[in-house]
Amino acid sequence: MSPLPQATPPGPTAPPTGARPTPAEVAPADRGAIRIADRVVAKIAAQAAREALAGSSGAPPHATVTVHHDIARVRVGVELDYPGDLAAQCAAVRSRVVRRVEEYANMSVPEVDVHIEQLHSVHTRTGAGRDRRLR
Repeated sequence: MSPLPQATPPGPTAPPTGARPTPAEVAPADRGAIRIADRVVAKIAAQAAREALAGSSGAPPHATVTVHHDIARVRVGVELDYPGDLAAQCAAVRSRVVRRVEEYANMSVPEVDVHIEQLHSVHTRTGAGRDRRLR
């Protein structure tokens, strides 16, 4: 009579060398990839600029973004009130945009170009409550 084969104990077994791990062996956070579209990052940047310029009477800021891997290069167009400290307002926009894009999209932001497209005089309001644009 031949001996009975011994049963292997239940439990995890190591995959053969060179074999790909099965989904059960890969942590859920390590499965797949995430790609955030440039236009989504641009919306995050525009909202961040809007937050930085709260109370400004100009049109809402708009942004364009170029993303390469996890690096976002941002360009923000703004309309600012004049007279005022334009450099400080631009610095506030840069700072807020960098923080928000890093926080929400997990991307590094090495540069934020702020373009002042219009100035609105706080002294020359029209009767309808809108600003006349300086030229």
